[in-house]
Amino acid sequence: MSAYWISTYLEIHDEQKLAAYAELAGPAIKAAGGTFLARGTAAKAYEAGVVQRSVLIEFPSVEAAEAAHDSEAYQEALAALGDGATRDLRIVPGV
Repeated sequence: MSAYWISTYLEIHDEQKLAAYAELAGPAIKAAGGTFLARGTAAKAYEAGVVQRSVLIEFPSVEAAEAAHDSEAYQEALAALGDGATRDLRIVPGV
């Protein structure tokens, strides 16, 4: 069953660190079987009205998504990001 990695950016503190993260994270996620489905700032926000950067990535399974996050390559990307952003990341099983 597919799984989805949902990441929201609550605050971006350093654009350069975010760019360094993105340069490393994209290839690491793709190498681990992830497919980017959506990425960017919300076109429209309802309910709480929070307009923020969000990323949606599909993986073949929850286990694959977890392995991608825990991989050495992705951990290197997280180190490059450091304190450059405050994010919320969750892995949600597909239906």
